[in-house]
Order: sequence, then structure tokens, then C-alpha cells
Amino acid sequence: MKEETQIKSEKKETNSKEEMVEEKKIQPSKEKIQEPKSNEDKIKELEDKVVRSLAEMENQRRRFEKEKDDAYEYGGFVLAKESLSVIDNLDRAKISIINDETFKNNKDLEKILENFEIIQKDLISVFKKNSIEQINCLNKKFDPNLHQAMLEVESESKEPGIVVQEIQKGFTIKGRLLRPSLVGITKSKPKNENKDDNEKNIKKDENSQKNQENE
Repeated sequence: MKEETQIKSEKKETNSKEEMVEEKKIQPSKEKIQEPKSNEDKIKELEDKVVRSLAEMENQRRRFEKEKDDAYEYGGFVLAKESLSVIDNLDRAKISIINDETFKNNKDLEKILENFEIIQKDLISVFKKNSIEQINCLNKKFDPNLHQAMLEVESESKEPGIVVQEIQKGFTIKGRLLRPSLVGITKSKPKNENKDDNEKNIKKDENSQKNQENE
């Protein structure tokens, strides 16, 4: 009897194992099996990579071209800016000579000043040949892109914001600002001051009339 029960139990175990194996075969696997890429897909990927690499190379070429052009156009920007101090020193030297008492009675004063003018003109002509232009600012509207206001001057004859004084010359190089002009610009008088001036003028006229009557 024992042997029969053992044989039955072994049969059940084998049957259950066979059933489990069959269930595994029937159930589809959860893992997705990647299908091999077709030749067309591989060709498309390669084409995309080639197009991207060509676009990057073109952008890089354009950047290099721009940097090269900027270096060619404005490579002497620093040198030109520092050279402007020569013109400033010439102006200062002329002013100091004119104001010096020892030179005022010197017969060669005019020749000395003429030589300064010749040197300054030659220097400005060299600047022009290299596209360095002086900014003409007097009697023009204040432009923050070209001018730097250093002081304000009250004026009744001119509208506010007109350049009436040039403290230091400004220059551009190929249309780009090299140094702004340091200027003085006009401003309108406050209304209260105008009223006070009118009242003072009226009082002066009244006093002058009274003095004439007394005489």
C-alpha cells in the first residue's frame, strides 16, 4: 500500500510540473524582444548625424569668420584709443604756452603755435586715413551715444540739451565709438528765477523814472 501511495504522489508531482511548464510556454514573455533595425532605419540615422555635424561645422565657420573680420576691422582699437592722448597733450601744451607770461612777449610765439597746429593736423590726417574721425559736437543736440555731459549751462537763446562747450574731443573708428566727447550742454532757467529777474527789471525802471522826475 505504501508503495502505491508513493507512486501516486510521484505521478501527481510530475503532472503538476508538466502543467507548470506548459503554462510557461503558453504565457507570452513580458520582456520585449527588440527587432533588428532595417537598413533603411540605419541609413536615416546616419543621414541625421551627418546633417547635424554639417550644421555645427557651418555655425563654427561663421563664428570664426566674424571673429576674423572683427579682428581685422578693430584690431587697432586699443592702440588708436591710446594715441588720442597725443592730441590731448598737444592742446594742453598750446594752452600752457599761451598762458605763460614768459612766452607772451616772445616774438617767436606765433611760429611755435603754428608748429603745434601743423603737428596736430598731420596727426589728425593720419587718423582719417585709418578711419578715425573726430566727432563734431558744438551747437548740436546732445547724443548719449557720442557725448558725455560734464556740466550744464543756463541759456535763454538756445533750447535745452544743445552742446555749447567741448571739454575734450571725441572720436569714432569706422563708425564705432572710440571715445565720447566731453561736453557742456544748455539747460533752461527755472521759472522762479525768470520771475525774479523780471521783477528786478521792473523795479529798476521805476527807480530810474523817479530819479528823472526828481531831477
